[in-house]
Amino acid sequence: MKKLFLEVSFTKMYIIVMIIVILLVLGGYFSYAMFTVTKEKNNAISIITGNLIYTLTVDDVESNTLTVPSNTVKDFKVELSNPNNRIARFNFYYLDDLPASTKIGYIKEEKTNTLPSEKGINLEKTGTSGSSNTYVIRVINNSGSSVTINLGVEVGLDYNDLSLPSNGHILEEITHEGEIGTVTLSNISKDNMYNDEVDTFITGEFPNNYLWYSGKLWRIVSVNNEVKTVKLVTQWNISMIPYASGSTDFEESYIKDWLNDTSVDGFLYNLRDYESFLVTDSKWNATTDSSSLGNVKRPSDSGTVVTATVGLLNLYEYQESFKGTTYSNGYLNNCLHWWILTPYDNTNINEIDNLGNSNSFDKLQTLGVRPSINLKSNIKVIDGNGTVDNPYRVEEDNDKDLNTVKLNTRYSGEYIRFGVDGNNLYRIVSHETKNLTKIVSAIPLKDSNTFKVSVFGNNITFSRTNTIGSFLNGDYLTNYVGSSYTDMIEENSTWYLGTVGSGASYKLAKYTDTNMSSTTPSTTNAKVGLLRLGELMSGQFDIDVNNTSYWTLTPISTSAIRRIGQYGSSFSVAPTTTNAISPVLNLKENVIITGGTGTKLDPFTIELG
Repeated sequence: MKKLFLEVSFTKMYIIVMIIVILLVLGGYFSYAMFTVTKEKNNAISIITGNLIYTLTVDDVESNTLTVPSNTVKDFKVELSNPNNRIARFNFYYLDDLPASTKIGYIKEEKTNTLPSEKGINLEKTGTSGSSNTYVIRVINNSGSSVTINLGVEVGLDYNDLSLPSNGHILEEITHEGEIGTVTLSNISKDNMYNDEVDTFITGEFPNNYLWYSGKLWRIVSVNNEVKTVKLVTQWNISMIPYASGSTDFEESYIKDWLNDTSVDGFLYNLRDYESFLVTDSKWNATTDSSSLGNVKRPSDSGTVVTATVGLLNLYEYQESFKGTTYSNGYLNNCLHWWILTPYDNTNINEIDNLGNSNSFDKLQTLGVRPSINLKSNIKVIDGNGTVDNPYRVEEDNDKDLNTVKLNTRYSGEYIRFGVDGNNLYRIVSHETKNLTKIVSAIPLKDSNTFKVSVFGNNITFSRTNTIGSFLNGDYLTNYVGSSYTDMIEENSTWYLGTVGSGASYKLAKYTDTNMSSTTPSTTNAKVGLLRLGELMSGQFDIDVNNTSYWTLTPISTSAIRRIGQYGSSFSVAPTTTNAISPVLNLKENVIITGGTGTKLDPFTIELG
């Protein structure tokens, strides 16, 4: 890190030194009011007060001046370093008054995601390594003009009280707590909102509208202006299934069944306490519309409206998220293919492709599913700032101390550390077998950063002895899981091998009929298997790290197997072709959590209890 030295006259230097000496003698304390530094190049600047260093960073360029355009939310990183042997306290302050419509405050320490317990931030050197932390300051400028803020730091030693300069102001704490609709709209720039007089939509390319609920990362799409309910959609595809076989009406579709399935494998069943969190009589407008994006009008309430707890976004809602940007750059484009609620005509459904465009797509085909839900207006945010790494967390779904809690009490989508090396991130699928926890690798297996591929076998039937089954129940357990984890795996699970033909219901992968009256007789037993079509997490993608095709268990015919396609659609391929592998297994009843919170950045760690 480069140090900035200021040239001063001998007289001025003498005066400065004498003042510092007096302050140190009187209380072991010194206070340093900010001076403005400007530098044209993007190299490092350190501002040094005695032995205490702070670095101010905006958009990864170090500076102590923050310029915030009108109607914009901007984050300002502050790195604090204390090489002393004593505790130091830092207080942030800003100079000059800001417009009344501008809010400024520090959010959280990046390391701990906790607010400081008191005004000022303490750093204590331990051993010889010193200490340093990074904090985030957020400015919400809802005024009609750009503002420039000169940020300063007051520094004290030994917990002495700090006196702010007369033209400085302590930063207020922005905690992002309160009812979900209010918090969302308060912390989004006006440039990233569009009000159509019914709903206020979040728009643009990079809004901080992430929320974590029930083991899944969601995006906040809109807030209803009247009742303040909040519409969410999952960031990533959760599964993939055909839309329908007969009518394109949402009411009669496979999609509605899958989303609102309250059986042990169903999406709704596996949402946490959904009757407390969700509007169970939500209205989903599925009126047919073949308009191109940019020309879609809000569908009339007298059109096709379906009542259900879970639905999909319709074409209008998708369109409104792109105000101020393009379809390909908007935050709802996850670079995958996924179904939209809106029928295109009597045969086709609107879908979103990996470029963010809408297209008509045959309802019999299989595409990704991004469930949408409405949170009740009284749901409260108690943590997080809406960013992808620190999403909003809501009350009653923000568990902290889970040590010794059984894994079989947790929720579909939550992350787990399981196995060795780079293949040790897994997600909970469901609790299909009573007291057991089914998990799947979050990313298909890799060898040396390359996806491992395999043929399925000589035919469409999975077993522990066919090609892929032999690998999963042999080499995989030894070299990808390891002995410290294999004892946690249920020895003999049942794997359902029902055939789902073109346009048939996903339910046939497990059941003899769509009434789910009995399970299919096509089964096998093995320690490790694969997901079937339509199962939770079959189609989960993070396009940045998980963009490859991988096998399912489900045949489409007597000569082909369904695979999960690279961009979120399903294809039928011969079993002798090669695809990647996402292992699936059931963990025993007595597996307990030893750490973590179940998010991607903080997965559960586990052991046998």
